[in-house]
Amino acid sequence: MKQTIHEIKSHIEEKAVLVSLVTQSRHMSAEQAEHSLNELISLAETAGLTVKGTLTQNRETADSKWFIGKGKVEELKAIIEETGANTAIFDQELSGAQVRNLEEALDVKIIDRTQLILDIFAQRAKTREGILQVELAQLSYLLPRLSGHGKNLSRLGGGIGTRGPGESKLETDRRHIRNRIDELKRQLHEVVRHRTLHRERRKKTGVFQVALVGYTNAGKSTLLKQLTDADVYVENQLFATLDPTSRTLELPSGKEIVLTDTVGFIQNLPHDLVAAFRATLEEANEADLILHVADSASEMRDDQMRVVGEVLQELGASGKEMVTLFNKIDLLPEQERSLLTVSGDFMLVSAYNPADLERIKLKVQDKLSGGVKWYRIPADRGDLISLAYRIGEVMDSQVEENEMLLKVEVDSADLEKSGHLLAAYEAEAGSGAAAAH
Repeated sequence: MKQTIHEIKSHIEEKAVLVSLVTQSRHMSAEQAEHSLNELISLAETAGLTVKGTLTQNRETADSKWFIGKGKVEELKAIIEETGANTAIFDQELSGAQVRNLEEALDVKIIDRTQLILDIFAQRAKTREGILQVELAQLSYLLPRLSGHGKNLSRLGGGIGTRGPGESKLETDRRHIRNRIDELKRQLHEVVRHRTLHRERRKKTGVFQVALVGYTNAGKSTLLKQLTDADVYVENQLFATLDPTSRTLELPSGKEIVLTDTVGFIQNLPHDLVAAFRATLEEANEADLILHVADSASEMRDDQMRVVGEVLQELGASGKEMVTLFNKIDLLPEQERSLLTVSGDFMLVSAYNPADLERIKLKVQDKLSGGVKWYRIPADRGDLISLAYRIGEVMDSQVEENEMLLKVEVDSADLEKSGHLLAAYEAEAGSGAAAAH
């Protein structure tokens, strides 16, 4: 049985010192490195740790044995002894050998950024799919590092970095872990199959699908709640949303669409986690429209948006039609708002401004429309005339001898689904009766 953070704290309070190594290979400015460390502090606090101090080192490359330099290891040990910390968390991935060497030198639990993020996901996973995905990601991450985590797993009997698969599983041999990974993949394959069938059913109904994507804590869940009156968990913390949530949204025209909130992205999002959550993240890939929610007031806004773009590209969703929502605009000084630009459509909004919510609905409605098309259909083809009425709103109709001339404001989702049946009957807008309208 998994321990809750409160149960763990009742046995031992987890106090951590955070370590960041800035090397030439990371190509990070001083500001970016500071932000990454601040983000690590937020991650640690989200996981339930008490941060007692930080340590930063600049080197050309990482030390193959200690990751940080030997002198910094001694400095870190002094900080740990002075603060009473029992955990050291590194802002970059460590190898199994580095974990083992650091544990022996420091006599505390060693965690890296990836393991910390995986732990947070393990805490937040509620659905069967989420739990399976997290365990798969944890085991995939730990398998090549087992030799470096033996002492780590037995030291505190639980806590940050050991949640999820659990001690007993991780201490078994690699063959058993590989078997467990195969079993998890099999179970997830079934989940993916059911999710795919559900998506296909939604597509057959012609429902327009919109996905909210963005950096963690950008305000996606708040927008979903405000737009749809959904009963969803909203909190000012990292990864408040783990499992995707879909709700129906009624547009001003009365048409209903499906709006889906997805898991937030973060820089250096573990590759194993992206792979494990691919089925969940593919909600963005399957959407007709992506709403990229960005925190306009964040000092690292541009970097965060870049990270989102990279993950979408990895998922194969970078070519999707997208509208960028610069959220939390009320927190950004007026003089800085004019500097917010991005290629393509974008809007400056606050999730708590009713007028902005209506603007978002109108924007989605506009994207849903595929524009105006003219069709010249034989009068005896009642099936095609009926189809023209189904794929949009007929704005004008005229009878010309044995033909019907229809002016239709088409729905893009319905057009993609059935419009090809009418393609041969499209009329030139600049000729005949069409030109008069």
